[in-house]
Amino acid sequence: MTEEEIEEQETTGSDRERLYESLDMPLLFGKYDMKEVEVTDPGLEKYMDLLPILLPHSGGTHANKRFKKEEVSIIERLINHMMRTQDFTGKKLKSYNVVRDALDIIYERTEKNPVQVLVDAIENSAPREETTQITYGGISVPKAVDVSPCRRISLALSKISQGAVKASYKNKKDISTCLAEELIMASRKDRNSFGVSKKEETERMAASAR
Repeated sequence: MTEEEIEEQETTGSDRERLYESLDMPLLFGKYDMKEVEVTDPGLEKYMDLLPILLPHSGGTHANKRFKKEEVSIIERLINHMMRTQDFTGKKLKSYNVVRDALDIIYERTEKNPVQVLVDAIENSAPREETTQITYGGISVPKAVDVSPCRRISLALSKISQGAVKASYKNKKDISTCLAEELIMASRKDRNSFGVSKKEETERMAASAR
């Protein structure tokens, strides 16, 4: 069975993983093995697609399909979130090159699988609680609510991307270096990371609104 035949079948995430294990899958960008990446947060494991892929570009196959982004490679989701920042809106190839170069920088500095560093950064930047507004008689009151796993990943990727772009302003370092440093700091739970600091701020506000 080929990779195209697997994609055409209506299978669940676990079924797709078993089918992919039977194939000789390529390395990410021809360099990094995604099979050795582990997710330590059980709540996020189901919603983080780490199936081996050569080029993280699905061509919008899952666009406008509810919950289908769970089947999009986590690398492509990072690229898509980079496109949602002010400087990269609509620039898919530019975002693609930035993420690819950032992974190379991470490998050079840490000698670890950069996909594992990305996964650790997401786990450490994903808030477990946030606040919402509830209206009582015309008065809005903040209320703490749990965050769904899928939204946790989206929030983490969004903050990591925003932090990288923010760090590149008035800085001699290029955006790829800033993204690599943001991911490395987040993977180590460094509070200098924009993603980690925003997670702690969000959870602190939610704790005060319980």
